[in-house]
Amino acid sequence: MATKLLAPLPERMRPQTLDEYVGQRHLVGPGCILRNMIESGNLSSFILWGPPGVGKTTLAGIIAKTLNRDFYTLSAVSSGVKDVREVIDKAKGNSLFQQGAAPVLFIDEIHRFNKAQQDALLGAVEQGIFVLIGATTENPSFEVITPLLSRCQVFVLKSLDVEDLRTLMQRALGTDEVLKEKDIRIEETDALFRQSGGDGRKLLNILEIVVDSFAGKSPVIVSNKTVTECLQQNVAIYDKGGEMHYDIISAFIKSVRGSDPNAAVYYLARMLDGGEDPLFIARRLCILSAEDVGLANPNALLISQSCFEIVRSIGMPEARIPLAECTIYLASSPKSNSAYMAINAAMQAASRDSLRPVPLYLRNAPTQLMEQLGYADGYKYAHDFPGHFADLEFMPEGLEGTRFYEPQPNRHEDVLRSYLEACWPKYYTKKK
Repeated sequence: MATKLLAPLPERMRPQTLDEYVGQRHLVGPGCILRNMIESGNLSSFILWGPPGVGKTTLAGIIAKTLNRDFYTLSAVSSGVKDVREVIDKAKGNSLFQQGAAPVLFIDEIHRFNKAQQDALLGAVEQGIFVLIGATTENPSFEVITPLLSRCQVFVLKSLDVEDLRTLMQRALGTDEVLKEKDIRIEETDALFRQSGGDGRKLLNILEIVVDSFAGKSPVIVSNKTVTECLQQNVAIYDKGGEMHYDIISAFIKSVRGSDPNAAVYYLARMLDGGEDPLFIARRLCILSAEDVGLANPNALLISQSCFEIVRSIGMPEARIPLAECTIYLASSPKSNSAYMAINAAMQAASRDSLRPVPLYLRNAPTQLMEQLGYADGYKYAHDFPGHFADLEFMPEGLEGTRFYEPQPNRHEDVLRSYLEACWPKYYTKKK
């Protein structure tokens, strides 16, 4: 006889009512805005913004079930404009909609919808054909188009606190059909709660991993040691996409910095295959272009910025192509971190002494009193001098001659060095 396949513990423990729901008391507690909306039945479109595993999907399902509304779901990862239009057609023919109770459309990871896909939602939301509930881990101000955002309220969900996590754990141990049959002893919870990181789904996954690791042995001891040992052995089970998120992005960055386009595009593929947000990767490419390519190839920053905008516009799976193009370009580009080093050194100097006065001749003099006090007196307008350069000290007193920027040997910065040597021979001297 075949063994019955069990759903994962987080799915088995998914709440069905608001009373079972854990966390987000500021939204669903007595007298709070979402609970009032549900209890009154006056449901309007909104977006749930918060980190993973805090109950966004669960809350949307509870709302639809509580109000007896038909519930449609789309994933922004795999759905397109055609899918949106099909849902609109279904909603129009829905019997409850005809009676004035619009169905609920839940879109997970709505930030991954591109502009055209989000535009397709506008008319239906405005006409009340369905109530839109979007879920996102990204700031909606940047990832949701303004016309759609103006038609939706935004509710911010918080990471679960220790008491929330403890409630989830105790409820699972006491009510889950599998766990309550086992002799499970909770000796320590520090590692369990810390590794969960405020993510309820991760907490339950880790708990299930620890219990399964005992393979029928009794009792099951949950302690800091057993949690740590189990996670070291089963990291792929609970890590996003089966990958070590931070290890992969670190390898990606270091491969680009190390000028290895083959390794860089390989780690890019690993991230995309694991379900990483392509905009997260595009942001890292922008940072890489400024920090590691820098003034050796100033065009790199423009290309990275263009890549970010293209990825935001077209979404996956097509976004993999500009991401690969930008990755290979940056990895194959000459490198310089001179701007990165210069701003770091300058910020350290500024933090040590932010009270050094600006020289009077560099100050503006918009009033007669300021002129009388010597403001702007002695300033030399650079364009009035040969070569558009005036020999003037621009640093505050005590920092004269300080060099933060050190040009590095490459085609672009050799030109900058030559200019600085011509303008500031007392600071920048020619190489011997």
